Amino acid sequence: MAQDGECGSTEPSSVSRYDEAMDALSSLITQKSRADQTNAGLRFELMFDYVKILDLEESISKMKIIHVAGTKGKGSTCTFVEAILRNCGFRTGLFTSPHLIDVRERFRLDGVDICEEKFLAYFWWCWDRLKEKCNDDIPMPNLFRFLALLAFKTFAAEQVDVAIMEVGLGGKFDATNVVQTPVVCGIASLGYDHTEILGNTLGAIAGEKAGIFKKGVPAFTVPQPDEAMEVLKEKASQLDVSLQIANPLDSKLLNGLNLGLVGDHQYVNAGLAIKLCSTWLQNTGHVEPNSIDQNLSLPQQFIKGLTTASLQGRAQIIPDPSLDIQSVGDLVFYLDGAHSPESMEVCANWFSLAIKEDDRQHRSSKELIPLNHGETNSKNSTQILLFNCMSVRDPQLLFPRLVKTCDSHGINFSKAIFVPNLSLYTKVGSTTSLSSTDSVADVSWQLTLQRVWENIIFGERGNTNNSDLVSVEGKDYSETLVKSCENSVVFSSLPLAIKWLRDAAKQNRSVRMQVLVTGSLHLVGDVMKLLKK
Repeated sequence: MAQDGECGSTEPSSVSRYDEAMDALSSLITQKSRADQTNAGLRFELMFDYVKILDLEESISKMKIIHVAGTKGKGSTCTFVEAILRNCGFRTGLFTSPHLIDVRERFRLDGVDICEEKFLAYFWWCWDRLKEKCNDDIPMPNLFRFLALLAFKTFAAEQVDVAIMEVGLGGKFDATNVVQTPVVCGIASLGYDHTEILGNTLGAIAGEKAGIFKKGVPAFTVPQPDEAMEVLKEKASQLDVSLQIANPLDSKLLNGLNLGLVGDHQYVNAGLAIKLCSTWLQNTGHVEPNSIDQNLSLPQQFIKGLTTASLQGRAQIIPDPSLDIQSVGDLVFYLDGAHSPESMEVCANWFSLAIKEDDRQHRSSKELIPLNHGETNSKNSTQILLFNCMSVRDPQLLFPRLVKTCDSHGINFSKAIFVPNLSLYTKVGSTTSLSSTDSVADVSWQLTLQRVWENIIFGERGNTNNSDLVSVEGKDYSETLVKSCENSVVFSSLPLAIKWLRDAAKQNRSVRMQVLVTGSLHLVGDVMKLLKK
């Protein structure tokens, strides 16, 4: 996570003040699911009332905003945009979601998470005014609406040159869509997600995402399925929007460097980011029209932004810091917050290639290290899946993409571990309890995931696997291991699953354990919290 910047040291008293703010935020959670009815437009007009209460109308209208929606890739696109424009010398504000560890990750100033001091100042400024003015007719905003308002307040007070606003869910009724005069809009790749809110067809989903289009404001998208593209073009035409397709970035234009975000799909997001940035620069009068030709070369500032951009929880590799990995079995976590069928396939490709490279490097490094008595040069590697997803998602769509893509690379999971998230939809905070002795969570959904997984694996490879490659002797997990099957286990909590993995790594000295954590950004964030302990 980025370090706090531009703030003085935090006084001890502010810690409790921060906890108070987290408790206040938690009180705004109205549903256990992120996809509640506010995303379907429930009293969306209230957002404009909140903007008036906070006296943000003029500030938002003057803000030079880049607004980005999409099913997958919108966070990466926004990250590239921010890095490019920051390297062009502009003061940037970036609002994204969700956060992985601390809510302040959602608000970035000049590429750095907002510091606690500033966060608290703007938080209580907004909170106190809304509490004073809200009533039965205008109730307090829900969590995401409040966070969006807080972002607008923060970026206005900090006088950013550009505000990059990532849509939370959908577009038309998203809290960020109080923006009426953005400089440019972007639609990242579209697919099936949150269908219970956005619709069951790509056309319906595209219609909701196109809700961020504003009359006469230029917009860009990436190559889309025909059904989605037709709707985007129709919506653009109705609003006199110039909608153009951004081609994926040609890697040759990076002068031998790599994108800061890993994966072939990131060249699609980078291509969109380049168009958004060049259009923003032109329409705000900073460069001449058509002075940036993506087909020939890129300005050095663009290349630096694209190659240094970073995003937590996407294609991230973290060796377990609790283990001395040169004396015991290795344990490495591969983190990716993929949660749609399309992103699951991208994740599987990344994971498969990453572990092959990891194994290659591990073998070459071992050749250089003198062996202790009794040790061998070769280590078997085994792949383990650590998974959870929201119950509105369909594992029958997610798992086959993951399994078949990994299988095409010759990669098979020896075990799948299913756990409930630590992060609760009823609590916001950076100090979520990480105790393994908390009251036992409801794991009925995890048992459902396990059944689907077992059926798919049995269908793929019959009743044989290499699950005996990793075992834990002398440990009693009977009370915490809810259900063990041929190819999978369900644990009652994530900390207990991590403990099992660590015990297995310590006892299986000849095995290198490579754990793919995916299905939920919340799960990825929870694992990161535990690994930092």
